[in-house]
Amino acid sequence: MDIIDHPYLEFAFGVLGLIFVIFIHGVGVRRIARWFSARWARIGPGAGQWSVNLLFASVIAALVLLHLVETLAVALVLTAARIIPVFRDAYYYALESYTTLGSTLVAAPEGWRLTGPLIAMAGLFTFGWTASVLVSVMTDISRLDRAEAVRKVRDHAAGED
Repeated sequence: MDIIDHPYLEFAFGVLGLIFVIFIHGVGVRRIARWFSARWARIGPGAGQWSVNLLFASVIAALVLLHLVETLAVALVLTAARIIPVFRDAYYYALESYTTLGSTLVAAPEGWRLTGPLIAMAGLFTFGWTASVLVSVMTDISRLDRAEAVRKVRDHAAGED
């Protein structure tokens, strides 16, 4: 049996890749969260909506970039290992698998078919993690909006007295 067709090697390669992608995501999410927290600490009630919206958009952009870097790393490994030798095809395959798109315009060779589902598992983990980060950020923004609304109601009530 050729080593490239060995199912244990394929599985080990995929699982190590999955762990590596999730590790990259963890490091990236932590950096993004710290960056957000440092900027969020300077925003309080009365902050302009544009500053809050720009901060939120920056978090979204950073998370998108993080996912693109993760899939780029997968594509580079696929290309370097000659599993999918053309980089553009490897990147398409990585994105397609990572997002669980399910299209088969580019396929891994038969001895490496487990890589797609394992890349998809990494994508499911990381997209779930990203969603939780966005929920956390939106919770902070909602608390700020609520505090601002309460302040306006109190100011309005105080003006009527």
